[in-house]
Amino acid sequence: MPLDTGDQAPDFTLPGAGAETIGLDSLKGRKVVLYFYPKDDTSGCTLEAQGFNAAGEAFAAADALVIGVSPDSVKSHDKFRTKYGLTFPLASDESKAMLEAYGVWVEKSMYGRKYMGVERTTILIDRAGRIARIWPKVKVPGHAEEVLAAAQALA
Repeated sequence: MPLDTGDQAPDFTLPGAGAETIGLDSLKGRKVVLYFYPKDDTSGCTLEAQGFNAAGEAFAAADALVIGVSPDSVKSHDKFRTKYGLTFPLASDESKAMLEAYGVWVEKSMYGRKYMGVERTTILIDRAGRIARIWPKVKVPGHAEEVLAAAQALA
């Protein structure tokens, strides 16, 4: 069953870049922006990461933590963060369990070939751990700004 606004966000604990552990439980009381993306260091994913990174101070001022999530390895995340100077955490879900819990690990199709992959999606979680807003099938240009405005408007 797909997640909807008002639902309790599924809990997770994942390894992150820089040998950190990222868990939703430890973030209660803060606003959390989970943005799910298909692959480190690809053009769309890089532009999306740079957009969130550029707005980093404004997200911090809104007491919102941005976390990027993909099925890439921690080693891949480390290289991606270093290459682009990303300042927010990247969580690695190689098992895809968290991606499935959030409904973003889906069947995709390219040139008639079907495969499983991440549907670019962003989820804003409120201070109580409930889903405040969902952006499915994200188009990258202007997306970080739209999410920031929603995070700022959220109490």
